[in-house]
Amino acid sequence: MNTSPNDPTLTGGTDTGASATTSYGEGLRTNLNQAGGSLKQAASDAGTALRDAASAAGEELRVGKANVKADLADSALAGIAAAENAGGAAREQVDALMDKGRDLIDSAAELIRERPLASFGVAFAAGWIIAKLARSGDK
Repeated sequence: MNTSPNDPTLTGGTDTGASATTSYGEGLRTNLNQAGGSLKQAASDAGTALRDAASAAGEELRVGKANVKADLADSALAGIAAAENAGGAAREQVDALMDKGRDLIDSAAELIRERPLASFGVAFAAGWIIAKLARSGDK
């Protein structure tokens, strides 16, 4: 009995099985090579997409940072303007109070000129009351 591996009786009686296996093997290798190439390309594309996304995100971050700086500068300017307005309003209030104080002093001086004895009596009485209060606080 002939037992060689190429014996047609061992392969089903025909020689076409070996060529079919070789054809499928070649097709498998070709398909695997294509799949590998496609995977490599997909990985490369993914890396490029990530780099582009990171670059775009970095650019957006720079734009956002610039916008925040501009908004903060606007806020600072508005705050300075508000402080200047508050200072102006405070000056106006101080001026109004000073005018009222001057008016009171002028009317008191006029009253003293019109009634000097009554003014002296009121001043003396006020001084005496203040002195009494001060002495009672010592006990």
